[in-house]
Amino acid sequence: MPYDEIARAASERGEVVLRRRRDGEDPDEPGVVELRVNGVFVMDTLETSTERELAAVALRQVEQPLHVLVGGLGLGFTAHEVLADPRVERVDVVEVEEALVGWMRDGTVPHGPTFLADERLHLVVADVRAAVAEVVPRSYDLVLLDVDNGPGHLVFEGNLEIYQDAFLSRLAEVLRPGGAVAVWSAAESKPLVSAMSRAFGTVTPVAYDVDFQGRSAEYYLYIGRP
Repeated sequence: MPYDEIARAASERGEVVLRRRRDGEDPDEPGVVELRVNGVFVMDTLETSTERELAAVALRQVEQPLHVLVGGLGLGFTAHEVLADPRVERVDVVEVEEALVGWMRDGTVPHGPTFLADERLHLVVADVRAAVAEVVPRSYDLVLLDVDNGPGHLVFEGNLEIYQDAFLSRLAEVLRPGGAVAVWSAAESKPLVSAMSRAFGTVTPVAYDVDFQGRSAEYYLYIGRP
């Protein structure tokens, strides 16, 4: 299957690469934009149900999701789905890779400028742990985390802390009454369930099937409620 590299950048976490995948031989075919970090597939523009489902399931958990925090920009599909909900007044998106933010803003990712144009969207370039540490308690009605492939399939080993007690407990503090946290994982994770149970009290796993480049896979969302 032919690939064309679109952009490449390096950070302290490794290499971030955008490439275009073409399933046919037509050079004019727009192709599929694919994001890889340290050589590991993260997401693409063909199978976006994972990102959109994270938002859809999470939004159903909260009666009034006025203020939403999204950890991880990716290719923008989760934040875009959140913004499609008319109840949402503000979405703060935290993304650690500055190059990825730039590619979304300047059109290197073709749909990027359109996705980022909503006035309710506020984009912060930072590690989500540092960003959340500065948040005033009870700031958000809903928090969505999609910063890695889950605790069992990490792209960057340092992200393991995101799925552990200290950070999850901090997320519980920034939730407003009636709020919820949704965490995406590429596989079932009992350690994550245990950690979220300690932090929030109530955890609901949601499993769903996806078609991943021609083969079936099962992904998980974990919903935490104080």
